[in-house]
Amino acid sequence: MVEQAPAKINLTLRVIGRRADGYHDLESLVVFADLTDTLTLQPGGAAALEVAGPFAAATGPDAGNLVLKAHAALRERLPGLKAGRFQLTKNIVVAAGLGGGSSDAAAALRLLARANSLAASDPRLAAAALATGADVPVCLSGKARVMRGVGEELSAPLDLPVLPALLVNPGVSLGTREVFAKFAGSQEGKAHADVPRDRDALIAWLAERNNDLTKSAIACEPAIGDVLAALRALPGARLVRMSGSGPTCFAVFGSTAEAAASSNTLAAAHAGWWIRPVTLGAPRP
Repeated sequence: MVEQAPAKINLTLRVIGRRADGYHDLESLVVFADLTDTLTLQPGGAAALEVAGPFAAATGPDAGNLVLKAHAALRERLPGLKAGRFQLTKNIVVAAGLGGGSSDAAAALRLLARANSLAASDPRLAAAALATGADVPVCLSGKARVMRGVGEELSAPLDLPVLPALLVNPGVSLGTREVFAKFAGSQEGKAHADVPRDRDALIAWLAERNNDLTKSAIACEPAIGDVLAALRALPGARLVRMSGSGPTCFAVFGSTAEAAASSNTLAAAHAGWWIRPVTLGAPRP
């Protein structure tokens, strides 16, 4: 049994305010890229996890992996849950603002649903997703949505145009908690209403919104500012943003050829950066 876990991209991120429990209410337009981790499940026996791939070493101890946390959350809600051995191929940069761990957890829930004949609409899946992590609910279906609150409020799926893009990480990892600790409370974005379906209109709509965590992320890792500046200087870059709490940033282009050419340009100038041309909004494999 195999599931792909696509990278999650925050095209926008608006911090609405801090809650009484210390978390922040957010509003974000989320899409998914055609860059994926791969998760397989061999049913039978107790839950276990093996990790391979280019970023396997950065995932940390298996006990803290969100794949196993998702399994535990669903098992609490479904006694007698059938599990087995998970094998994760880690292709998405870790602690990079791309939601790789959350997408892996969502893939685990989809696999467990298949192994246990659960419908995708089973409320226990959604409950387990939220219990696992704030970004897991939006990753469960892998479709573009506006997410609000701490991730528990999701819009209906959005039919958005496909966007050729370039993902760039300066070779550093950054924790969400660290970024929020630097957040000064400044809000720059407009409310997320009436998301356009036309590509040019969508890019214009996005240009009026931002990622409110950008300044605090740069305060933690100044290299993020260097990446944003380099992306803005690329010919054909129509929109430049940081994703999530960083440090990965992205630029949107008019064509895949422009994104590929820009990838080569940046790679020649910045050997230590992780650079990947992608398509945003591609259907989940």
